[in-house]
Amino acid sequence: MRSGKRSEDGAVAAVAAAATLQDVARHAGVSLATASRVLNGSERQVGEALRQRVVASAAALQYSPNAQAQAMVRGRTDVVGLVVGDIADPYFASIAAGVTRAAERAGLLVTLASTGRDPGRELAHVTTLRSQRARAVLLAGSRMDDAESTRVLAEELQRFEAQGGRAAVIGQPRLPVDAVVVANERGAQDLAAALVAAGHERFAVVAGPEGLLTSRDRVAGFRRGLREHGLDVAAEHLLEVEFTRDGGSLGMRALLERGFDHGCVFAVNDVMAVGAMVALRERGVPLPGPVAVAGFDDIVTARDVTPALTTVRLPLLAMGEAAVELALTERPPTPRRRGFEGEVVLRESTSRAGTGGALAPAAPLVAG
Repeated sequence: MRSGKRSEDGAVAAVAAAATLQDVARHAGVSLATASRVLNGSERQVGEALRQRVVASAAALQYSPNAQAQAMVRGRTDVVGLVVGDIADPYFASIAAGVTRAAERAGLLVTLASTGRDPGRELAHVTTLRSQRARAVLLAGSRMDDAESTRVLAEELQRFEAQGGRAAVIGQPRLPVDAVVVANERGAQDLAAALVAAGHERFAVVAGPEGLLTSRDRVAGFRRGLREHGLDVAAEHLLEVEFTRDGGSLGMRALLERGFDHGCVFAVNDVMAVGAMVALRERGVPLPGPVAVAGFDDIVTARDVTPALTTVRLPLLAMGEAAVELALTERPPTPRRRGFEGEVVLRESTSRAGTGGALAPAAPLVAG
């Protein structure tokens, strides 16, 4: 204790500065090593009488353990690092809620970092969490078809686990760690079949950038579902844009400009679908109407927009919880895969009501 005054019963009456571990050791009459073992979580055992003395002294001095010191003793902190692709995307917000729920049950704290879908930033976040001795690292988001960045990230995750940390991904199982895997192709295939059964015969797709694996899988599944019914997407009606709300808006405007004046547009995630719906509204196109819109994920926004969005529902909260559970349980030699299926939810955005008539010529394409 740097300064203070004791009352007659020996308790500290006032503390002018924050107590240190050395102050606690002196107050309890034990060595600094013993105080550290008690308060910083060492696996080495301390006798119960000594432990109680140290705990009592820490309480009397209002001592707050140093997180970095605890990490040095234990080899890790009580932090789970969640690294997501886009912090503004409700998809990741729902996953983060599930991660937080499971982490809190385990007495752990979650820190959140966003990559902006930049592999370099993702690697930098993992490196930082390794240096901070995080208990676990969870990576949520689609991977790119980039062998070199995948290799470098895999090596960094292996270093992290070699130091006693644990890692898991929510997405494609392309890294040597446990993975929560979504059946993207199957969900999109089922969506296509449901839309055909609902009476749709003409389709367009607003996809993410080339090389984005989630987008690629969903497009492949959707086209497979259409082909099973003798249908497909014309080449000019399959667009690759940014995997965002603005990308979806831009894609829909491009489709209108190319003459897609009736049919169903599949946007490969819900935020893109919402952007597509906004573009239709700005053009004065009724929805439901000659153009229908469907998405994928079932973020909360999909239920709240007007009209409600047809989509493929994913159990996002459960996926976040599953990633934490994988990271906190002992892993066998081979990384585990925990799969989740999607469920098609048909809503008003793909209703066939009022499908007659074509649209006026499209306005010039502008970014919005």
